[in-house]
This record gives sequence, structure tokens and C-alpha cells, in this order.
Amino acid sequence: MANPQAAPNRPVIIFGAFDRHNFGDMLFAHVVARLLVQRFPDIEPVFAGCAQRDLRAFGGHDVAALPRLAQRWRDEPLTLIHAGGELLTCDAWEAAVMLTRPEDTQSCIARYGSSATDRRAWARTELGIDAHAPYVIGRETFPRAAWICFDAIGGATLDARDTALRDEVLTKLRTADHIGVRDAATQATLRGAGIDARLVPDPAALVAELFDDRIQAARPTLPCGYLAVQFSADFGDDAMLARIAHQLDLLGESTGLGITLFRAGAAPWHDDIAVYERMAARMRHPAVKIFDSLNVWDICALIAGSAGFAGSSLHGRIVAMAYGLPRVNLEHGDARKQHAYASTWEVANAPGVVRVDELHAAMLDAMTIDRQALRHHGAMLANAHRSGFEALDL
Repeated sequence: MANPQAAPNRPVIIFGAFDRHNFGDMLFAHVVARLLVQRFPDIEPVFAGCAQRDLRAFGGHDVAALPRLAQRWRDEPLTLIHAGGELLTCDAWEAAVMLTRPEDTQSCIARYGSSATDRRAWARTELGIDAHAPYVIGRETFPRAAWICFDAIGGATLDARDTALRDEVLTKLRTADHIGVRDAATQATLRGAGIDARLVPDPAALVAELFDDRIQAARPTLPCGYLAVQFSADFGDDAMLARIAHQLDLLGESTGLGITLFRAGAAPWHDDIAVYERMAARMRHPAVKIFDSLNVWDICALIAGSAGFAGSSLHGRIVAMAYGLPRVNLEHGDARKQHAYASTWEVANAPGVVRVDELHAAMLDAMTIDRQALRHHGAMLANAHRSGFEALDL
């Protein structure tokens, strides 16, 4: 068992997919760091991902590449905390593509994407690690680690992934000292493999409690009364955009609210402002704005100041939950992680994940739920994550 007093005196790595621009992943690093500092005021954690990236211009961190840290600290009795996210199912190809520069993404996919062998070889070269699941790190990398922790991670589709990735993930998890998962589906999958995992809400459930002053200071200057709306680039075919525009027109007409579109991620395979522009051009509603900031605190402030959130982003939902706001997730393609989280943690009768053509009705339903009950539920989730983190024997 690790000695809690030793944590500040050894290297502490906060690890996750916050080496690329994704709203939720970038928030995890802040939440875990703040919770650590509250316990150990002198601690100075190192932030690490699969690649070295500096995302401070977007409210993120200066992130080190874990392979380099592994060379330096392989035999150190360090603490490694996986800071959350859908880490268990992100394979090496996906990780490497999402770390490319946007202008290089399509050429990399065209060159390597058609062959599994080529994908694996290119990803191995890009990441500097030969792993099927590069965001899952165990004692194969740090054999003398004092403590390896997975904090509220997700793996809603792990049981459907290929055998090599799944076996690697389970093998690494079995070397951990603590595993927390953020949804019941992931917990059940791990239980079926003989791995116990504690069920805790996502780290971003704490953003309002931990960072409200910072978020309020970032509140954008927008006309009063708007819905915060987001959807990923894979909603971008013309027919789908026309359906979204129609639903948002209905919402604007029914509620009198404006529609503010924002991006929850700028990494490849996330959100695209050009898609928003095409959708907005199809709308009749006069109060439509595209919010262009990619700073995570600006995004939090936009959601916090809204009348509700609608979109495909899980963390758009979770930040809305933290602020006791109405929320609806949009379904298109694989939305199993959104389904898994909502079915685990949402209030009774709240809309979860809906088809685009159901957005108007679902959002109106969400807006009828008692706001005090929503705020109370958000505070309960924040407390549940804090309690889970404080129980860690770091």
C-alpha cells in the first residue's frame, strides 16, 4: 500500500489525451491537478500525453511526451494518474491521427488508412510506442511505480473492440493499484474480465465547484438568452445539416432563444467551423451566432451562461450538468459513450441521447425539469467524484 505522505516527494504524472484539442480531456488535467494540490499543496505534477504539445494558448497545459518520461523515470517509484476519458478504446491509429496537424490529416489517412499493417507501423513511428492502446499505461512501462491509478475512465465499446486491443487493455489494467470508471457499461465489461472498478462520475462534474470564478470571469459578451449548440464534423452532409437547421429553427421559434454554435474540439475527427457555417446558412432564425474561441474556459463560460446545451459532445453535457442546465445529446454514428454516461448518471426522465429529428421536442422536455433539482443533482455528482478521488491512497 502506498504511503500518502510520499506522494509529494516522488514524481507525479497526470496522463491523458489532453495532448490534442478536446474540451473534456483538457478539463480533466485541470480537475485532477486541482484535487491533488488541495491534498498536497507543494505537489508539482507533470502533465503527459502520447506526444509533446503546448496547449496553453487554449487554456490547456504544456504536455510532455510519455515515452520520453518513461526513459527518464522507468525505474522510479512514481505516481501515474490516468486523468479520465474514453482511454480504454482509443487505438494507436486513432491516437496518431488525432495528433496530426489538421492540414496533414487527410494525406495521412489516404496514405496509410487502407492497410491495417500500414496503420500500425505509421502509428508506432508517430507515437514512439508499440501499443494497441497507447493511452493505457501500466507497469509494463513503469515496473517500479509506487501507484498507478485510472480515474473515472471510459470504455463503453471495449467489449466490441478487436481481441488484441482488448487483451492489452485488460493486461495493463490488472497491474493498476486503483481503477475508477465513469459508466456502468464499462464497469460491467471489466467485471466480466475479473477486474473490479469503482463507479464514479466524470472528473468534469467538478468544473463548477472548482473553477467557477475563472469561468465567470471568461463569460462572453452575448445577447441574453441563447442555447449552446455543438455537433461534430461527421454530421456534415447536406441532408443532415438541413435537418439540424430545421430543428434549431423550431427551437428558436418555440423558446425565443438565440442559437450559439461552438466547437468542443479542434483536433482531427472533432468539430469543424465550416460545417457550422454551412448549417447556419440554412437557418431562418435571425439570432444565430458562431462562437469562435477554442479556449476551454471560454467554452465552459459559454455553456454556463446558456439556457441549455444540445450537441454530440459528452462534455458539453457534463458541464451543463455541473451547472444544473437542461441538456440533450445528439446521436449520429456511434454514441455509445454518451448513452452509457447518461444512463448511469442522469436524473429520472431527463432526455439522454436523441436522433436529430427529435432535438426540438427533447430540448423542450429538458427545459421543463425543475432547475433546483438539476443544480442539486450536479452538486451530488461533483461530490461523488471528489469523494472517490479523496479515497485514493496516493
